[in-house]
This record gives sequence, C-alpha cells and structure tokens, in this order.
Amino acid sequence: MRLFLKIGFVAAMTIAILIPLLMIRGVISDRQMYRAQAVADISRSYAGAQSFAGPVLVVPYTEEVEVEEADQFNVVRKVRRAKTSQWVFFPTALDVRGTLVPDTRKRGLHEVRVYEWKGKATARFNAVIPNEGDPVARQIGRPWLSYGVADVRGLRSTPVLRVNGAELPLLEGQGAREGSGLHVRLDAPRAGQTLDLATELDVVLGGTETLSLVPMGRKNRFALDSSWLHPSFSGTSPRQDTDARGFRADWDIASVASNAQGKFLAGSSLAELAREEGVSVSLIDPVDIYTQADRATKYGLLFVVLTFVGFFLFELIKQLPIHPIQYGLVGLALAIFFLLLVSLSEHIRFLYAYLAASVACIGLLGFYLSAVLRSTARGLGFAAMLATLYAALYGLLVSEDNALVLGAGLLFLVLATVMVVTRKVDWYQVAGARPAVRQA
Repeated sequence: MRLFLKIGFVAAMTIAILIPLLMIRGVISDRQMYRAQAVADISRSYAGAQSFAGPVLVVPYTEEVEVEEADQFNVVRKVRRAKTSQWVFFPTALDVRGTLVPDTRKRGLHEVRVYEWKGKATARFNAVIPNEGDPVARQIGRPWLSYGVADVRGLRSTPVLRVNGAELPLLEGQGAREGSGLHVRLDAPRAGQTLDLATELDVVLGGTETLSLVPMGRKNRFALDSSWLHPSFSGTSPRQDTDARGFRADWDIASVASNAQGKFLAGSSLAELAREEGVSVSLIDPVDIYTQADRATKYGLLFVVLTFVGFFLFELIKQLPIHPIQYGLVGLALAIFFLLLVSLSEHIRFLYAYLAASVACIGLLGFYLSAVLRSTARGLGFAAMLATLYAALYGLLVSEDNALVLGAGLLFLVLATVMVVTRKVDWYQVAGARPAVRQA
C-alpha cells in the first residue's frame, strides 16, 4: 500500500505542476497576440499584405433591348429599354516579375518584416469586339485596363503604364468594379475591331510580410527574387532556388489550371482571388520565438515526469525520504525555465536565451538537490541528467521535421535507462520496507 500511495502522490504532484505550465502557455499566447497587434499597427502605417492582379480589359456598352412590362392596368406590353453591360477580356499572355527588397519595422519589442516590390507586369491582349446583333442599337463606351492592388498606400512612387509604347495616366480604383487598384481609360473601339494591346506597368509596391499574385491571363509567368533567406510559398508550388544570396522562384500557370478568370467574372473580390487562386510568398522568421517557446512548453510535463521518477527511484531504492514541498519546489523550478526562455528571447537571440535559461535552472537545481539528496555527487548527477534533457529539447525545437523520431528515441532511451537501473530491484521487498533517513 505504501508503494501505491507514493505512486499516487507523485502522479498528483505532476498534475499539480500542470497549473503553472498552463499559466506560462497563457503568457506565451498573450505575447503572440501583442506581436499580432504590432503587425496590424505596422500594416496601418506602412501597408498590409499585398495582392496584385491584372490587367483586365473591360469594354462597356449600352444597347436597346425589347422587354415586356405590365402597366397600371396589368396589361403586358413590349417596350424598348437601354441596357448597360460590358465585355471582359483577359490577357493572352501575362508576365509579372520583380525583386522583393526586405526590411524590418519595430513596434516596442517586436520586429515586423516588410518589403518593397520593384515589379514589372507585361501583358498582351488580342480582343475582338463582338459585331453580332444590331450595331446601330448598341453604343460602345470607352474601355479601361484594370489592375487590382490590395493596399494602394503601399505605392512608393507613381506607377508608369505604357500601352503600345505610349505612356498613359493612371487613375484610382478598378474602374466600374469595386475594390482598390488602378485603371486607365482607352479610346472607344468600333464593333468588330480587334484591340491588339501590349501593356507594360512599372510599379514599386510596399507591403508587410506577404505578396500574392493572381494568374489572370491565358498563359501566366511569374518570377520573384529576394535576398531574404527564408521564404514560404503557398498556392501552386514554384520552381525555386535558395542559397546564401537569397531565393529565386518562378511559376508557369495556364488558365486551365486556375479558376481565377471564372471567379473574377462571378464578382469575387481581389482578396478572395488572391486567397483561393493566387500564388504567394511570405518572408517568414525561421525562429519565431513564441512558436518555439510554445513547442518547448509541450515538453514541460515530460521534464517534470522524468525528474519526479528519478526522485521516486531514489526514495524507494536508496530509502531516502523526499518531502512533498521539495517535489513542488523542483517542479516549479522546471516550470519557470519556460518563462525565463520567453522573456529573455524577446531581447536576445533564441539560442542565447535558451542557453541562459537552462544554465540558470540547471545550476539552481544542482545546488538545491545536492542538499535534498544529501550528496553533492547525486546533485551533480541530477544536474547532468537535466542538462541532457535540455540539450535534447533544443534538438527537438530546431529539428522540426525530425521532432517525432527524436522524441520517440529520447523516450525509448529514458525507459531503457530506468529498466536497466531497476532490473535487479525486488519491488516486493521495496514496497514493504520502512523508509529511513540514510546518511550520504
């Protein structure tokens, strides 16, 4: 009964230490929220995540159509009414390329990644104005070329647009379509006329962390490069090359491999197009301190369990009584490591923060356990065990792709060690023994 009571006590103490661990995870969550607020502040003052789409050629027209209407006496008559509509043409070939120049902005303790995209978008149109129906009853208006830009505050200089070699002045908005962007008006065409257009837009666009491009053409070629070493791509995967100088990525996307044109015609917004059909690159932080710290706390319970198991073995095998308060103090010291890790990593590199927090906690526990276990050698042995665990945890954090196999290997090693150490223990005799204080 004494053995089972001790096992129950160790289990209860382990569960109790979950409370400070959960509180520390709450602190990490709060700090993540503060960083998100810093990103939002930067986005409001600089520019948000950017999306770029276009160009699209829109040709409006008005024609008279015959409709049936009921008068006040409910008599249905045929009358002629003016109906306004438009033809929408997409590029036969679209080429968008440019360089992302990364930079950072600070809000308090937080650094936010921003960029300037020095881009060039060239497109070819071969649009035939329909000639069917009654051309006399149809009046064709002035068409416009429309570009979608998620946040026009990011325009760092006046964009330059050339159509068939002639520079044209750009206007705000996407024309008759809702949404932020740019457009230019062209001369009204004739029915049956072919609009053979070559467009070239030079733009410098600032944004925060992410740039998305929407494939609006029949053939789409995108190419981006940057000195940033840690890009993250979403949407269609690009051909990419990353080295010590940065990354280069390019996409070839056919219209049959994207539903961007159909969704544009259905009225989808630029944000929806970018999210559902676009390709994007994000300038990510390879060591997000809050993500790393949150992952570390998930292993906090394992640290406590292994340490308490060690105490349990000492207490039963060496007949060395350990008071519940001593269990609790050691558990709290293990838990506060994660709080130290978060607070220090906001000021220094994560590696140095991890090293400082682990050295502080291992040193404290080694000094304390030398007295609790009544032996400097035992205290140093426990400190060495904790140092091994902290080293293994850091390996798990920096090797995300191999975290599962490393974690499984660590657990197997710990279990094997416990089994080897206790292989000759007579548990019936240990359970019936009376604990007594032993001198070191």
